[in-house]
Amino acid sequence: MNYIVIKCGGSVLENLPKTFYEDVISLHQNGDWTPIIVHGGGPLINKLLNNLHVETSFVNGLRVTNHEVLDIVEMVLSGTVNKQVVRNIIEAGGSSFGVSGVDGCLLKAVPTTDESLGFVGEVVEVNTTVIESIVKQGHIPVVSPIGIGENGQRYNINGDVAASAVAKALEANLCFISDIPGILVEKNGEKFKLDMVTKAEVEELIENKTIYGGMIPKVKAAIDGLVHKIPMVGIIDGFEKNSLVEYVNGKNIGTKIVLDEEIA
Repeated sequence: MNYIVIKCGGSVLENLPKTFYEDVISLHQNGDWTPIIVHGGGPLINKLLNNLHVETSFVNGLRVTNHEVLDIVEMVLSGTVNKQVVRNIIEAGGSSFGVSGVDGCLLKAVPTTDESLGFVGEVVEVNTTVIESIVKQGHIPVVSPIGIGENGQRYNINGDVAASAVAKALEANLCFISDIPGILVEKNGEKFKLDMVTKAEVEELIENKTIYGGMIPKVKAAIDGLVHKIPMVGIIDGFEKNSLVEYVNGKNIGTKIVLDEEIA
């Protein structure tokens, strides 16, 4: 089975057109690909934190998460956002089933090595039977990136990291949905898209701050996935009609991220 994990960031979710969900449904119905959506929800989390006057901060694109912040993160991700994505798929004519990484211990996690981040976790195991059972019932799985530890402790998992973990476990292709056509660089005052970028180039782009903020965990998750044998990783514009279908069909869409040794 050809799985493709589709990561939708919170910054694009609210405005993704119906055509994006129609593309996901088309992949599902054609049978060549089995789509799985993993989503974020940063802007809605920020909005609720602000409304409740709860302070928040970030370290290298990851949200510092204490108990109070974790409650709000889970409420937004596993409640509002997850069900919004499920509804959007249904409204576009598909069938979907939303789950949290806590459900069925889908995303088993441990705390990240940076203790200053609080309850931010790293995925150590993916219970793929949860996803496989949803797929067998004919639904498109939609996953909220909240992880669960052995002692029942919840963890805030970066959506890009969660998507990469799911893709690694299923040996799936991985596609990040953005509101830009790919990784952009500036030359002579003009921005242009990189069709392909290597691990070494990604590290250089992070170093010179061309890649910054929330894009850092995205590209790091992509490289980690490639190292662990994810077949293909790309960043594409979800607002461009048919971009997802064209991407899986090998068209020159978005930015393809590869390991250095693949360039020969």
